[in-house]
Amino acid sequence: MKKIIFIFLSILSIFNYANAKDFFLNITDQIVENEFRLSYGVSVTDVNKDNKYDFVVTGFGFKNLALSYKDGKLINIVNEKIFTDEERRTIGVAACDIDQDSYEEIYFLNTDTYSGSKIYSDRLIDLNNNKFEDLFEKEINQSELNLTAGRSVVCVDRNGDGAYGIYVANYGGPTRFYELIRDRIKDQAKSLSIDKITGGRAIVSGHILSDRSDIFAANERGDNFLYYNSKGSFQDVAEEYAVQDRFENGRGTALSDLLYRGRLDILSSNWDGMHRAYVLDGDKFKDISTSPYNDPTKIRTVISADFDNDGYDEIFMNNIGEPNKLFKVLEGGIFKEIKMENGLETVGLGTGAAVADVDGDGILELLVSHGESGFQPLTLYKADITNFNYLRIKPLNLYGAPARGATVTMKSNKRIHSKTIDAGSGYLCQMEPVAHYGIRKGEKDFKVEIKWTDGSIETFDIDELNKTYEFRQKL
Repeated sequence: MKKIIFIFLSILSIFNYANAKDFFLNITDQIVENEFRLSYGVSVTDVNKDNKYDFVVTGFGFKNLALSYKDGKLINIVNEKIFTDEERRTIGVAACDIDQDSYEEIYFLNTDTYSGSKIYSDRLIDLNNNKFEDLFEKEINQSELNLTAGRSVVCVDRNGDGAYGIYVANYGGPTRFYELIRDRIKDQAKSLSIDKITGGRAIVSGHILSDRSDIFAANERGDNFLYYNSKGSFQDVAEEYAVQDRFENGRGTALSDLLYRGRLDILSSNWDGMHRAYVLDGDKFKDISTSPYNDPTKIRTVISADFDNDGYDEIFMNNIGEPNKLFKVLEGGIFKEIKMENGLETVGLGTGAAVADVDGDGILELLVSHGESGFQPLTLYKADITNFNYLRIKPLNLYGAPARGATVTMKSNKRIHSKTIDAGSGYLCQMEPVAHYGIRKGEKDFKVEIKWTDGSIETFDIDELNKTYEFRQKL
């Protein structure tokens, strides 16, 4: 009995509301009907076309949720069976506009087996006439079902024309790359020569090397992939650029400007292995990580974001069954560990996480999901700050959809700082499609440069802080 009580109190400690000043505030009480459940991936998209971003949380034998911020609370706003889908085992999720109607379709990756063939296929959810439908349930798409166990999904505008495809990292079966062609879902992976069979884990897509959407895939029991995008075709250059990491097992990934120099670098974390911070140095990537950042952990999701709005990004490392970690990235790529109580989650079974400013106050909320080996509720955090300035850039593509895979570079008197419009990252997850910048002390003379997914660049003046700018790609 004493052991049961101890375990129960340990779980409750995840949600303690400490009064002492800490980096994060624990605001988990804002989540309505926050049950003990098995959750995995989290995405951020506008689920119901109300021009507000919502957290989409996957359920493994539990309902998929769409958490919307209303009257100071996060409330589930979708109860349609085709979306909630609690009979299936959903772990990965990403959203993007595949049919150029400005609405982001939602890809739910289901996995009912560890590896190889599975029973239930994935879902690709669209909203038409205020009703959700699964595009894979259409007869013309039945031959293209993904019946292989998978992990992560990422959106890729490979041709730079706003027609997104969806890369599915499978485990023990061929990679998938779905595109909508003449109103039919087609797997293009084989024709693109990217239908590799490996232990697929995490994926990111963005301006890594080329002027188009490149792909970095962190794998288990095999080399990582780094696909250079040449006019919509892909060439794996992982070995050439020294990011194959052959003897590690990939998990959380993210794109982040670690040197504040105006280009994206790769954060690639490994399960019980050395965590990497790859920075392009000449014609190869160099791992600049040092201890304690690169110390092995049971890592799941990795997020790069400026939580406290001081103009320096933090990296949140979500671990399963051991404490989470938080680091601030200082000038020169120096990783400074930040001690925290809220968000530490010593016995948390972290499986996914995502960030978004869902309440519109200029501070990012961090939603963390839990599960896999035990039932736990969601947790929600935000930085405990009062005096700050920020800038948010929301790029929309030619069709008015979030320009996932585009790069936003903010230039000021103090830095040149690039951020990706997240196409899918973390591990099983996807962040809000907004570039969020905290502002440093004495910072001024702001300009923003957007590199769209076709490689074209537009520059915009910034006249006012503490607001969200919406910029649409020119025809």
